[in-house]
Amino acid sequence: MADSLTLRIITPEKVLMETQAQSVQFPAQDGLTGVLKGHAPLVSALDAGVLSWKGSDGNSEMFVAGGFCEVRDNVIRVVTEAGEPVSDIDVDRAAKAGERARHRLAGKDVDFDPAEFDLIRAQAALRRSLMRQAAGRRNRR
Repeated sequence: MADSLTLRIITPEKVLMETQAQSVQFPAQDGLTGVLKGHAPLVSALDAGVLSWKGSDGNSEMFVAGGFCEVRDNVIRVVTEAGEPVSDIDVDRAAKAGERARHRLAGKDVDFDPAEFDLIRAQAALRRSLMRQAAGRRNRR
């Protein structure tokens, strides 16, 4: 595609995917951000949510668990702790992760050790769970 961007999604373990896209939309910390060819250089913190893009084979979506995104020279690099195609999300598993996070936040965890409790991590785990569930349910409509 002559009028395309290169989208690269990277985790600590591997490059999840690299593809050409006409447009990309990602969940920045301050809201959804859209990118087209020729976009100005940009670095943005990612929130947990759905990254979507329009390619030659239609629209695609992937859940990303936060991280950051760099846009430069028509290349979008998304670095995230975890990512999975929205179609692969196991909504029941995400719901169970949410319940674990809620119990931890409520102090009901059997293995709860107040010295090791990290409120921010527990809140982030709950947010990721809720976002994964929403993405998975939306995909099944």
